[in-house]
Amino acid sequence: MTREDRFASFAQTGTDGLPDQIDRLLNWLLRHWLLVVSLLIGLFVGLPWLAPLFMELGWTHAADVVYWLYRTQCHQLPQRSFFLFGAKPMYDLAEIQAAWRNTTDPLLLRQFTGNAQMGWKVAWSDRMVSMYGSLLFWGLAFWPLRRRLKPLPWWGLVLLLLPMAADGFTHLLSDLLGGIGTGFRSDNAWLAILTNHLFPATFYASDVLGSFNSWMRLVTGLLFGLGVVWFAHPRLQAALSNTTYHDAVPLYER
Repeated sequence: MTREDRFASFAQTGTDGLPDQIDRLLNWLLRHWLLVVSLLIGLFVGLPWLAPLFMELGWTHAADVVYWLYRTQCHQLPQRSFFLFGAKPMYDLAEIQAAWRNTTDPLLLRQFTGNAQMGWKVAWSDRMVSMYGSLLFWGLAFWPLRRRLKPLPWWGLVLLLLPMAADGFTHLLSDLLGGIGTGFRSDNAWLAILTNHLFPATFYASDVLGSFNSWMRLVTGLLFGLGVVWFAHPRLQAALSNTTYHDAVPLYER
């Protein structure tokens, strides 16, 4: 049989020529899409937390690989990141500068991964933790509601994404105009005036856990995840709940 004949035979056979095991696997993946998606997101969310564990165990090369992989996803600024195995879960800029370099250069700051006293930095920032962690959280919360929850319209998705976009943009603008540590999102003096200094000074002028900036990154990240899951998961559930692999092929070809 020539090469052309073999190709024509394969084209005529199509997916019917697949082994039964592969066919069953593809059907299983379609039926358990939420489990597959959750596992993939969980892997993506969990790997950054292995970097400080590897550092604590002395596996610096393995930790460096994780830091390098997630450096493309995040600024990794230490004053906006969690630390493990140290005295505190987060440190402000002054503490980072005292331990590392007295600099506000983000390219230098991001190189600080921690030390034995302060602990070791998670490989991405608290915003990324709340953003992608909330995708996993809301995805699991969707499971018991999957047959009753109606999909979020596109304008609802936009509304839930806007708070994080506004928070991230104002942080970026503050860092560009005023510099890290001195911009309007560093001291939040405007908020102190609006609230008549109701809260402690560290609530306004800090990025550490419990500060205004930290709360905003947490809350807006949760809203981001809620919007994405509410918009996408019900649509996926409706499309895949009664679909087999052979039924699904035309959907992918359109």
